[in-house]
Amino acid sequence: MPGGRANGASNGDTGVVTPSIVIAAPASGSGKTTVATGLMGALRLAGRTVAPFKVGPDYIDPGYHALASGRPGRNLDPVLVGADLIGPLFRYGSRGCDIAVVEGVMGLFDGKIDPSSPDPTAAGSTAQVAALLGAPVVLVVDVRGHSQSLAALLHGFATFDPNVRLGGVILNRVGSPRHEQVLRDAAARVGLPVLGALPRMAELAVPSRHLGLIPAIEHGTEAVDAVDAMTALVAAHVDVEAIAGLALGGVTGPQWDPAAAVGDAVSAAPRIAIGGGAAFTFGYAEHRELLEAAGAEVVTFDPLLDELPDDTGGLVLPGGFPEEHAAALSANVVLRQQVRSFADAGMPVHAECAGLLYLAASLDGHPMAGVVDVEAKFGPRLTLGYRDAVALSDSPLWTAGERVTGHEFHRTELVGTGASIPAWGWRKDHGEVVREGFASANVHASYLHTHPAGNASAVRRFVGAAAAFSHPRRGG
Repeated sequence: MPGGRANGASNGDTGVVTPSIVIAAPASGSGKTTVATGLMGALRLAGRTVAPFKVGPDYIDPGYHALASGRPGRNLDPVLVGADLIGPLFRYGSRGCDIAVVEGVMGLFDGKIDPSSPDPTAAGSTAQVAALLGAPVVLVVDVRGHSQSLAALLHGFATFDPNVRLGGVILNRVGSPRHEQVLRDAAARVGLPVLGALPRMAELAVPSRHLGLIPAIEHGTEAVDAVDAMTALVAAHVDVEAIAGLALGGVTGPQWDPAAAVGDAVSAAPRIAIGGGAAFTFGYAEHRELLEAAGAEVVTFDPLLDELPDDTGGLVLPGGFPEEHAAALSANVVLRQQVRSFADAGMPVHAECAGLLYLAASLDGHPMAGVVDVEAKFGPRLTLGYRDAVALSDSPLWTAGERVTGHEFHRTELVGTGASIPAWGWRKDHGEVVREGFASANVHASYLHTHPAGNASAVRRFVGAAAAFSHPRRGG
């Protein structure tokens, strides 16, 4: 279990229950993001305060959710944080809101594969999260090529798992009024209301790359325009008020509390710099909140443009797309030298995926910080999936032997490992042992993404290490 997984729920229960609705689909590519993002925007235009959520470890969709709702996009991932934290994290993220919209992941019942489990609800699936929240599901179906057989598809999804309740269906990419009527008749045969029918709108496509949509921060004004278009589409073709009427408030109990999760804050208040900007866009909102609850002053900076903030005591380099910005990252020579110098001096550094690539000697031939003796390059193969890992050595976050569940999501590879010590070890399905990442007394660099809410003790330990590094440097 990830460290701190059982911690972080406050003792109090405000009694306020935020109604929620889950937007799911039979398969990836059906239009969930368009509908969910547009629904968030349409509800906001109608005067509601919307809490946006995404099932799973996705970092990109929440950026679009944030644009639509005006609130931080948050993730609900039972695999990374444990099923027991989904309710508390939901209550924390939806506080002060009228309604929560949860976008699913992949197909409704798709999740972590466990052939030995008889449970039809896979771990980490949209269905599992919907059941944990007690929320009804609206199924978005790409109806190109569908006719009367849509009834059989809807019947299967409605009856497959008794813990999941379908509240209705949205028909996406409808070809004509006649096509729409045939599909409405098919849905009526199985007793599911059609809550919307969206015409084919190719101009709504948001450019993507190898890991999905381009992050909203990179896409700039075009991302805002795309969200506006999604909002207008949903407002015009979906019964938004009917969906809001379906939303239920089923989550009661404690609310997650970052202060309770980390325990006592450090007294030295170290400054921790987090990489941001276009190259480092993958992160969880709870990470900053936990760092601050542990006593840190958190400063975001852009490694494409900025130097290391003054008095930095610890550095966090999250995931993102540095391979798209390798030349610009390399051109910031001052920052690369600072990071190398401060890491050599003992400054705690936590680097995940993109951060690992930045710490490498080079990325696609462009010089990087050189903290880790390895070269990185864009590869031909996508590496993707959950990993049950064990820490192989001590670092500023974990001690040797601690176990975590993380997620890999990259299309780069490393060449050469020097004499470094791996950060993690795990076994592949066929038993092969994988040793991954790099760890030392002050550096933890790895492809593995972890959710801070599931590992609050590691965040607290990192802040403590930053305080210890900062204190003597400040002359205290």
